Amino acid sequence: MSTPNQPKNTSAFFLQAGVSFGIALLTMIVAVLYLPVDPWIRAFLGLGTLFLTTSSFTLAKCIRDAQENQYVVARLDQARVDKLLSEHDPFRAIS
Repeated sequence: MSTPNQPKNTSAFFLQAGVSFGIALLTMIVAVLYLPVDPWIRAFLGLGTLFLTTSSFTLAKCIRDAQENQYVVARLDQARVDKLLSEHDPFRAIS
């Protein structure tokens, strides 16, 4: 059974994604902390940052799960086709 080539992410890509996320989150937190506004506005922006961060993790997980489900379905379909092809005998007499 042949499987389609799935692109693999390199460790450098994971590092780049992690570092860029960390820098973006850190700069947002620093910006909220040093913003010259009232504390309640700062708290509102901090909660918005927290909500945006958790929402992006949830979205990434949902997208990953959907892609994994697609891959499993494609593998099952390929296994069914391979089974049908292996059982097919073109020289068998039709009765």
